[in-house]
Amino acid sequence: MILRKAKIADVEEMMSLINSNAELGLMLPRSRNMLYENIREFMLAEEDEQIVGVASLHILWSDLAEIRALAVSNEQKRKGIGTKIVKALEEEARELGCSRVFALTYQREFFRFCGYEEISKDQMPQKVWTECINCIKFPNCDEIAVSHVL
Repeated sequence: MILRKAKIADVEEMMSLINSNAELGLMLPRSRNMLYENIREFMLAEEDEQIVGVASLHILWSDLAEIRALAVSNEQKRKGIGTKIVKALEEEARELGCSRVFALTYQREFFRFCGYEEISKDQMPQKVWTECINCIKFPNCDEIAVSHVL
């Protein structure tokens, strides 16, 4: 397995992987438009030229980044792929100078395993919520906020 940055040619496969996880209730869906607009933020796990994992690192402020759209193919779950992607994105955040990473997730136990602590969404800065207005769950967000100091 290799980790690499996403390319425009990867968008359809990324969207399929993310939205198949969303259909199972594991995460929120993502639009094709969101993926194209944020392609530079995405890291992929690839095995035998197939995308088996994906996530993005979205910088919000000088010290804060968000891990978004983390998905692993059903056939590859529980093999450490999600953890490797998260650790690679944390390293990227460190290199950029961010001291804290958070996620909004339904996968509390996975993020606990990765060293994240559950926090109240009220502790998150207002900047975090600027994109939530476009979410299908707004204003009744049922995701859990988790945070990790780097």
